Amino acid sequence: MPYRNKSDRKKQVNKSPDSPEFRRRMARQEARREMDRTGKDANKNGKADKREGKDVSHNVALARGGTNKDGVKVESASANRSRNLKKKKSPRRLA
Repeated sequence: MPYRNKSDRKKQVNKSPDSPEFRRRMARQEARREMDRTGKDANKNGKADKREGKDVSHNVALARGGTNKDGVKVESASANRSRNLKKKKSPRRLA
């Protein structure tokens, strides 16, 4: 594998706090932290037992205007991420 200089790699830049992406990221973090705070943690690793290895999914997707108040559920990562809610629905084509 050829040598690559680390300085050639672009640095990650987080979105500014007034952007919608930032607010959605904060909502996801709040939902996870709330579940960890209220859920049972038998092995004392900081994660609720029912959340280990799973995602916290919003009942109404944040990309569609949902909030934590709409409710969250624990779901497998593959099920949660399989829904591509970012794509716009294309209008049906008439034959």
